[in-house]
Formats: sequence, structure tokens, C-alpha cells
Amino acid sequence: MNKTKRAIAGIFGAVLAASVTTTVFAATEHWNDASTAAPSEWSQWKQDWETIKNDHEQVSLTPGANETQLNFAWYSKTEETPAVRISKSADMSGAVEFGGTQSEITEEAAIGYFSNKVTVKDLEENTQYYYQVFKNGEWSETCKYSTKSFDSYSILYVGDPQIGACKGQTSTEGDEMANEIAARNDAFNWNRTLENALSAHPDVSFMVSAGDQVNTADREYEYAGYLFPSVLDSLPVSTTIGNHDSGSYQYSLHFNNPNSFELNDSKYTLGHTAAGSDYYYTYGDVLFIVIDTNNYNCATHKAVIEKAISENPDAKWRVVMFHQDIYGSGFDHSDSDGIVLRTQLTPIFDDNDIDIVLQGHDHTYSRTYQLSGDGKSHAAYDKSNWRDENKNPVEGFLTENNCYSIRTGAADGNRVVDPEGIVYMEANSSTGSKFYELIPAQQDYIAERSQTWTPSYSVIDFSENEATITTYDALTNKVLEGSAPYTIVKTGNKNASSDNAEKSDSTENSSDTGNDNKPNPSTGVADTAPIAGIIALAGIAVIVINGVKRSNK
Repeated sequence: MNKTKRAIAGIFGAVLAASVTTTVFAATEHWNDASTAAPSEWSQWKQDWETIKNDHEQVSLTPGANETQLNFAWYSKTEETPAVRISKSADMSGAVEFGGTQSEITEEAAIGYFSNKVTVKDLEENTQYYYQVFKNGEWSETCKYSTKSFDSYSILYVGDPQIGACKGQTSTEGDEMANEIAARNDAFNWNRTLENALSAHPDVSFMVSAGDQVNTADREYEYAGYLFPSVLDSLPVSTTIGNHDSGSYQYSLHFNNPNSFELNDSKYTLGHTAAGSDYYYTYGDVLFIVIDTNNYNCATHKAVIEKAISENPDAKWRVVMFHQDIYGSGFDHSDSDGIVLRTQLTPIFDDNDIDIVLQGHDHTYSRTYQLSGDGKSHAAYDKSNWRDENKNPVEGFLTENNCYSIRTGAADGNRVVDPEGIVYMEANSSTGSKFYELIPAQQDYIAERSQTWTPSYSVIDFSENEATITTYDALTNKVLEGSAPYTIVKTGNKNASSDNAEKSDSTENSSDTGNDNKPNPSTGVADTAPIAGIIALAGIAVIVINGVKRSNK
């Protein structure tokens, strides 16, 4: 950890120790104005930002191909063989050194830098490690990294940090939010969200981010703000390519994603964006598959999903993460560009027995009921054919997207046993750089939704035979208003699964596209809509999964 990070961590720690509720995140509706923070805290941040924004050489940690590996990536200015050394001793005695690869960066915004990537292997569970990175001819300061249990563990789930997205707003100090000033605001709030989340949940194993780490794909000062928080020195992050990340290969230069593909691979990357490819990894009994839905070629995603499963056939849980919410409830995307790939991805997920889908993009929180496809043929859409020359959805677009069946209902509550179908989570903004309204008519597939205009995060717990998702308000660390933990239990009892299916017969999808009941203004949930069995996953989520054999599904 560099000295600036240490100083800022101390400031945030002091604020948290006093009270996480003493400072309001958002003074203006629909964004979080960092200038409303404690004056001394905000003043110090503005000074430090002048250094932070120019530090493009920060290290990012990413989960490795499995739980015994850890991936590193960083920029440097020196041509050299990158390396990481790791030890169980603070004095680095007995350290094991791992070499990596370096490539010269040709992207205009990062000319003069090299991209470095290293994978550390043979990590043991429940172990404290210390590591150093070899950068620009010298070893870095020592940082800590701790593994947790490989069997039962928790992760954070966050959506849309989108550093720099508050552009166009005006702070209480009269500053117009644009460019570096906007990034300064959002990086401050990102740091606070992570500090708050880790103070309440210090034992999470890693974090997953559902995309839009930055607002502009080639702005290095936005990546500098995203990578700055000191908690990221010891918290690996599995990121998704969001639409705001997709325009530059700088995404792939900053992150060392496991099992990613060379972009000339015609089977697994056809249609890829400039940012990179799909990828996958395992942690314990969970297979995580991350796809770039800015790539509209669903044959590519299908091939990657099938490859990941063929290499990990005994994974007890299968989790897919991507950015655009094919089943969400935000006003801006959930009936337009967010659902373009719904008719194609729904049957792919069904055919591959996916359990949980994690989404971002719509800057609201929602959770669906358990959903599956309706078994019928539907039109396939992509960016070329889903809207007309006036940029309106083409005739039949919304009707064709009624391609799902609802497998559970309010009567099933917050805990479902051997359910049919898939649950789709929608994460709100984890920084508050930008919030959206909920769509006025709540869709029939939505079990719960909420917009509190505050950053949020979720924790997912994985254990022997359960997966539990709980969403928290990042300001208070309390369970998000209007939400409750949602648990999936797998017992292997096929009768239980059949019973669930019978109970949900009455909730099978018809031609309706939404619930016309008037939403509650505070949560966006229709006044008569069922709210049982809901877990709010807004800005950051923590997930817990208990494993059972795939044959149990």
C-alpha cells in the first residue's frame, strides 16, 4: 500500500469509527455529492486527488482460475520481467516468487506504459499471506492478503461504480461536475462504500462487479480513482465489461482475468468488443462465468458457457454475471436496450442449468422470481435490428420478449427449496454517481425492487447446500429498505422441486409485460405486489452458497 493510500485509509477509518451515518452521501436527488462530507475529510481528499489521478500504476487483484490462484495486473514504465513474491511471514522470509508477462501498451491514452500480469499459485485456505510486486526495477511495499475457507465463504456483489458518471451535476460548493472533477467526486464515494462494506463484512473472500467500472473507457484518471481504495490491496475483484468500459482495450490491460481468450479466437471471441472477452473461474464448488453482453453474438457466449461447464462438470452452483439487465426494473433500460439479448440468452441459461444471474446497468435494485424460458420460439435481436430509424423499439419487440415463465411466487417466500428456474439480480449503483428511476409499471417477473437513492452493496454467502443473498445500504450497513435475504436451498429432493413447480403453475407468464399497480414511492414496489422472498441487491452484494451436486437440480 502506498503512503497516500495509507493516509486516506486512516481518514476514512476515523470517520467510520465515529459513525457511518454522520455524513449524508447525497445532497442532490439522483446523485451523491461528495462535498457534503465532513469538511476536513473532503478537503483532504481534494488535495490527495491531485496525486491519485496521476497514479496509473496501481495494482489490481483478480480471482485466479481456481481458489488456489490469485491474479495480478499493473502498469509500469520500465521494460522488465514482472514478478510477484509471496510469503507467510511479514518479513517476507521464505517468499516464493512468480514471474509473469509484460506487453507494451499501444493505446493512445496509456502510451509510455507497459502492462504486467502475474499469476500466484498453490495458495492454501484460511492463511495469512504477504506479497510484494516487482515494478520499475524495485520491490513494492509489503501488502497483506488472506485466504478464507474454500468451502463456505462470502463475496461482495456491486454494480456500476462508474467513476466520472456524475458529470452534469453541480456540487454544494458550486463545482460543475465534469471530467476529472466528476471522477474526484465518484472516486471519493467509491472509497467510502468499500470502506463501509469491509468494516461490516471483513471476511469476504473477493468481490464481483457487474460492469461500468469507469464512465469513459480510455480515461486513465477514472481507472486511477477506481483502483485507488486501499481495501483493494487485499480484495480480489472479478469485473464485468460494461458498456462504458467496452470501448477500449485498457480494460484488459488493467485486469488479469482468468481463462480469458485471445481476441483472434473465432469460436470464443467472435463479435468481441474492444475491451476483451468472456472468462470464467471456480472458487470452491461454484463456477463463475462472466460474459460481455456488449457483444451481441450469443453463439460466442454459448460456446464459452459450455466450455466452462465441460471443464467443471461437478460444480455444485453455476453463476453467470454480465452488465445489461435482461430482467431488471429500471426505467432507462429494462424495456429497451437492456433486454435486447433476452430471447437468446434465456434458453442458453436454461439449457446449462444456471442457478443465479448477476446484472448491472439500470442503476436500480431488483430481484426476480425464479424464471425459466417459455419453451417457444422467439425472434432474435441484436444492436442492428431491435429499434427503427427513429430509435424506437421495432414492432413486436416487447411482445417477443415475453419469452419467460415464472416458476415461483409470493407464496414461496424468501427461502426456496430445489426451485425450478433462475433468479436474476439487478444491482444498483455502488457509488451513487448516477441513479435511475424505476419503471412505472412493475413487471410481473419482478419479486422486489427498490430505489432509495443511496449506494448499496450485496453479500452472497456460499455454504454446503445453500446460497443466500443479502443487500445493504452502503451508508448505514443495514439491510436495504424493503428488502430481505433470499436463500436458495438444494436438497436433491426431486419431489420438492416438483412441488415448487406445481405451486408456481398459477404464476406462469402470460402476455402481460408488467404489474399495473401503482408503485410505493419509497421502494417502487406496487402497493398490492407481493414482497415476500425478496433480497435487495443494489450497489454491492454479498452472496453465500451452499453446494450440492449438479444432478440435484
